[in-house]
Amino acid sequence: MRRKPDERVDEDDPSFERTMRRRSRRSFLTMGIGAAAAFAGWKWLRTRPGAGEVPYPLRRMLEFNEKLAESYFTDSRLAPTFPREMAREPRVNGDEGLRSGIDPASWRLNVVGGAREARTVTLEDILRLPRVEMTTEHKCIEGWSVIVNWAGARLRDFAAAYTAYRYVGLATPDGGYYVGMDMPSALHPQTLLCYAMNGEPLSLEHGAPLRLVTTVKYGIKSIKRIGKIAFTDERPPDFWAERGYDWYAGL
Repeated sequence: MRRKPDERVDEDDPSFERTMRRRSRRSFLTMGIGAAAAFAGWKWLRTRPGAGEVPYPLRRMLEFNEKLAESYFTDSRLAPTFPREMAREPRVNGDEGLRSGIDPASWRLNVVGGAREARTVTLEDILRLPRVEMTTEHKCIEGWSVIVNWAGARLRDFAAAYTAYRYVGLATPDGGYYVGMDMPSALHPQTLLCYAMNGEPLSLEHGAPLRLVTTVKYGIKSIKRIGKIAFTDERPPDFWAERGYDWYAGL
């Protein structure tokens, strides 16, 4: 019989003791079944084939999130900008692709696009493009962020002859680090080929002589020391996507 809300419970009543035992057994069984189901699900995930070091069910979820993000992406959606005096130097985070030495004066950028003839670009060629400055928040996928002032050329100005392609791949001169990006993100007005940071030329640690910076992706896409750009209709490989991260990595 259900007791009234204000009725006092007699803990010495045998019926109360029997009720509590039944509830305890039910709770124990429920928790046990839940734990067993969770363990079985975990084992099932661990035995699924991998897709870029991620079990394929989880990779499918990342791909679903990517399609959702692409559906509402627009290049008119701009990240907030900040006063120049708020800019700080970001961490030197990661040295993949930067371990070999380089002479910035002899640096060249190799550009490939489908059937087009490959070409070589110098820093002087990049400097001839319209200069753009922006003071925006650089966001790392690790969870930290910092406001930085960047200067460079819009990738969309550089890529004017390649906009029909679906993707762009970028790699360091030694091929040690590489990223893939969808073309709408590459053509966003806040995606820059940068050669200066906080009013000074880039340092080697921060990607001199040329790096990518974009406000529509996490920092893992902002590749330092670009040595090659390839425009393509096939999705390019991506260093961190091959190690379990989201290929799209959108903000």
